[in-house]
Amino acid sequence: MLDTKTIVRDAVFTVIIPIAAFLLIMLLQHFFDAHSLIPMIFVLGVFFVSLKTHGFLWGIIASLVGVLLVNYAFTYPYYAFDLISPECVSSAVVMLLVAVMTGVLTTRVRTQEKLRAENEKERMRANLLRAVSHDLRTPLTTIYGSCTAILENYEQLNENQKQMLLGEIKEDSEWLIRMVENLLSVTRIDSKMVRVNKTPTALEELIDTVLIKFRKRRPDQEVTVKIPDEFVSIPMDAMLIEQVLTNILENAADHAKGMTELRLEVDLKGNKAVFTVKDNGCGIDPERLRDLFTGYLDRGNTVTDGTRNNMGIGLSVCSAIIKAHGSEISAQNLKEGGAAFTFSLEMED
Repeated sequence: MLDTKTIVRDAVFTVIIPIAAFLLIMLLQHFFDAHSLIPMIFVLGVFFVSLKTHGFLWGIIASLVGVLLVNYAFTYPYYAFDLISPECVSSAVVMLLVAVMTGVLTTRVRTQEKLRAENEKERMRANLLRAVSHDLRTPLTTIYGSCTAILENYEQLNENQKQMLLGEIKEDSEWLIRMVENLLSVTRIDSKMVRVNKTPTALEELIDTVLIKFRKRRPDQEVTVKIPDEFVSIPMDAMLIEQVLTNILENAADHAKGMTELRLEVDLKGNKAVFTVKDNGCGIDPERLRDLFTGYLDRGNTVTDGTRNNMGIGLSVCSAIIKAHGSEISAQNLKEGGAAFTFSLEMED
């Protein structure tokens, strides 16, 4: 079922194209004899309407309007309707055929594109489920094992051992909470149950909030910040963009082995604010770059009892949020070493 906005757009397009064809013919006739071009220009107009609108109705309406305009303004007797003339009937048949054939082809193409999009969506959902099942196993196993150890050996454990086990439970529980937050964000945006509510947000306040959250989780990791000196306001869903930046920073802290510097930079390019998070760590395996934002990374070389890894989930969340803001996120390895994640947001005019 088409929404009102699409119907209005199709209706406006159906009105504008025949009028544009009519004005073009009038202009051409002002300079030279363009009588032979009249049917072709209107047929071309009908083709464009059928190509750019949804269904068959608008193309048929455009063809009927085109026939009436040709019959009224460009067929003898001029400025009078003669709908039973052979020329009028043949023009109507040709334009209707063009409208119907184009409508059929366009509908088939759109149906195939929709099926491909649905298949890709299902593939990504399956990848996400595989990633979740893998990434949740390690912390849940750790929590279960620590709780069992405390319950079964409570009297034998000294205070330091109890504190260590409880600390592991707390750490893994916090990680699981962040994982669930990421999954909820993906579900929220993917299902379109909640729209992205953009409000003007001061860049400096956004960065301060992100750094406060990040330092609570990674107190030992320094972040070098570079943002414009002037006041910058960007329409965004601030909570979601905070989550994007936090995910990328935590991803670097968890996976950029050998990193000694983590940078967060914002540059202004035209009417866009370009966000970049870069590190000087080990970089990203080139084979993984292709699937970095799909929610599923190849675990072929990862042992089942390895460390926690929410890299695929977190970056899938980042991609979904940035796409909901009308932009794209990308990642690349730097020549000097390390990796950089980049996305942009449009600023207020």
